Amino acid sequence: MDAVRVALLREVLAGTEWPGATRRFAGALRGSVVSYGGGLLLVGTAEYEPWHLAAHLVDEAAWSGTPELSPTLVRHAARPSDPAHLAIGLGRVSAARRGETLLVVAPSDPGAVLLERVHDARRAGATVLTLGAGDRELGAMAHEALAVPPEPALDLDTVQHLVSAAAGESALPEPRGRGRLRDRLSRLADRLTAPPPGRW
Repeated sequence: MDAVRVALLREVLAGTEWPGATRRFAGALRGSVVSYGGGLLLVGTAEYEPWHLAAHLVDEAAWSGTPELSPTLVRHAARPSDPAHLAIGLGRVSAARRGETLLVVAPSDPGAVLLERVHDARRAGATVLTLGAGDRELGAMAHEALAVPPEPALDLDTVQHLVSAAAGESALPEPRGRGRLRDRLSRLADRLTAPPPGRW
């Protein structure tokens, strides 16, 4: 989803909690990965792998000049024969340590195996963020959680677009005067007109 469509989506959702909620969650995500620099692990459930979010975060990392946003996708069904960037299994979640950030996307029941791995990561000091249906056990382990209840006008994919876009935008400093505003607009124009980075 490009910047224009994200802006239109925010306009449609203006007056609801979602623009602010997704920006807060994105700020927590970016703050964690940039502050600690230990890496971002992204994992879904056995039934749902967040490929789309992974691709958008890679794009935002390139466009915003924030490489820390580029995630390592952790997969439930990873095989050693998979390409290296797709061969990381759930053991990597259990191995997460202080300084690393774990983002869990769970549109449904995360399952006992994933919950156990997330608990291991949390106990070892990793920062845990969750995005999804609002599972109680998963939410209890999270440092930051964003629950997406089923709504006719909004779904988890839409919220993921808003979160990834806001995470990249957070890399731009807040303007403190006309000169800064001009610089910020110039950088934004450069980002919007630059050729896209290589795809996932």
